[in-house]
Amino acid sequence: MTTPQPALLVAGHGTRDEAGAEAFRSFVAELGARHPEIAVAGGFIELSPPPLGDAVTELVEQGVKRFAAVPLMLVSAGHAKGDIPAALSREKERHPGISYTYGRPLGPHPGLLAVLERRIDEVTEGLERAEVTVLLVGRGSTDPDANAEVFKAARLLWEGRGYAGVETAFVSLAAPDVPSGLDRCVALGARKVVVLPYFLFTGILPDRVRHQTEEWDRTHPATEVRSADVIGPTDELLDLVMERYREAVKGDIRMNCDSCVYRIALPGFEDKVGLAQQPHFHPDDDGHHNHHHAHTH
Repeated sequence: MTTPQPALLVAGHGTRDEAGAEAFRSFVAELGARHPEIAVAGGFIELSPPPLGDAVTELVEQGVKRFAAVPLMLVSAGHAKGDIPAALSREKERHPGISYTYGRPLGPHPGLLAVLERRIDEVTEGLERAEVTVLLVGRGSTDPDANAEVFKAARLLWEGRGYAGVETAFVSLAAPDVPSGLDRCVALGARKVVVLPYFLFTGILPDRVRHQTEEWDRTHPATEVRSADVIGPTDELLDLVMERYREAVKGDIRMNCDSCVYRIALPGFEDKVGLAQQPHFHPDDDGHHNHHHAHTH
């Protein structure tokens, strides 16, 4: 008798933007359609339905006993490091008999870098790459390791592609912000800048990036600024999620703990070392209330 393959659980962040939430749900449905040999479900940590717990219940009701959870996140910040593992531990208590492995976030994979390059090309027709400076804008985090991963993506995007430069900014929680990032590009001599949101899907924060870019552009007529699109539900992203799934199933996770704020005493973050991780209760979880401060996503 053939043992069924472990199911795939896709863990998303969540957004108050319905179009962004629907993009995630459609992405999960497409994964399931492309891989009928495995059970696929997805849920959010916060802000959007369905909550991650409902997605686990959906799999259990299909008879699933084993699954691999993949965080649909570009960087390993608090949600990927703490909230999702804590939530999965809670689900194991809710559903005795299930087992799971936890995959790693997406990271600056070559496939996603190719998509970012394509997004730049879409808005730079008629320009030589050598005259284009890119401002890669990440979500921003209170976790310095997560912010450093965005800088790593920017460097990898610059390598070998012929851009004048690739600078980095954040739209929330971390410096430099978008206007400061654009100021830096100009200070370095840029006259043609592409603002590239480092986000998977549409949402409130990518919209904020575009809005802040337009505001800055209105007061800096000497600089030509163009806004690129988010990564989106591309074939490369679909393939990468399955790559992370297969890694998790095989046990080849290769998590980077060298600069994890919960393991290493980084300057200014010493109080986080060894901090206990608690489930991030989704507001739609039955019988639970979210006491976290309000987020804007």
